[in-house]
Amino acid sequence: MTLIHDASWLKSPAAQTVAKLLEENGFQALFVGGSVRNALLGLPASDLDMATDARPEQVLALTADHGIKAVPTGIDHGTVTVVIHGIPIEVTTFRKDVHTDGRHAQVVFSKNVLEDAARRDFTMNALYCDARGLVVDPLEGLADLLARRVRFVGTASDRVAEDFLRILRFFRFQAWYGDPEGGIDADALAACAQGISGLELVSHERIGAEVYKLLAAPDPAPAVAAMSACGVLNAILPGSDGTGLARLVHLENAPAELGYRLGVAEATCALLVRAVWLEQPLPDQIEVRRGASADFPIRAADLMPELTGPALGKALKHLECDWIASDFRLSRTQLLGRAHDL
Repeated sequence: MTLIHDASWLKSPAAQTVAKLLEENGFQALFVGGSVRNALLGLPASDLDMATDARPEQVLALTADHGIKAVPTGIDHGTVTVVIHGIPIEVTTFRKDVHTDGRHAQVVFSKNVLEDAARRDFTMNALYCDARGLVVDPLEGLADLLARRVRFVGTASDRVAEDFLRILRFFRFQAWYGDPEGGIDADALAACAQGISGLELVSHERIGAEVYKLLAAPDPAPAVAAMSACGVLNAILPGSDGTGLARLVHLENAPAELGYRLGVAEATCALLVRAVWLEQPLPDQIEVRRGASADFPIRAADLMPELTGPALGKALKHLECDWIASDFRLSRTQLLGRAHDL
């Protein structure tokens, strides 16, 4: 049994009120998707989504009876947005697809969470939890999440054919959540390559939005390299070449990393030498000072007694490199979660 303990959104009055309203009237109330995924990784959540066996008209009736604002934002697809204390929660009826055309789906409502999970894109997005934080994992996505494996639900080619935007979502999720040292899922990569022509059905706006989100990852270079290798990058950006991206990411992070490793004075000297050698201006010293003030949140004692000797040193070095590569963003909780996989 897995429990989410410390997610502030789960304890919020808005989340608890909606869940209680549904449960006390005999319906299931399960938070799903990004909020659950991120909570299990120790990350904040930006949006709250809930899945239920209540039909949308039943959700609207319940909220109206209790004086709670609700908007039928996607009622044909089972979605009602409930707003409490200014916080929107999208409540969607369990669904299963009956027809897809590569971008849109016709759905029927369901009473079965397994059917709802089966229509989602990645196993790490098919994780649910109730109001008490108990995780519901119909497709064993928790193991994939903790191992940082981005894997399509069911047959990868079927999921891609249902919605070709998932090709770009796969690489975005790989950039943000995948383990670059663990490689990339071969079935997913093959399905993305096979579905390239379907990207013509996706609007330029949606493609651009996914690419921007991908490039915002701490190190998008490995995912972009995989996009290039399977032909997706050239399909959406003809003539593009991602080979320089890894060098760009390194150069962007260099002043801060040098500040962390060498201190302000020695890092500044190193950057002066580089600037003269490359005939470039000296980078902003704010980044050097930021790196110098960064404090690696993991200590040897945090990994003991499970690890000792050379294994302990190797694990500390590995986690420190991950932390630096994330631009010092990974928290102590996230790093300790990765330590279990070393």
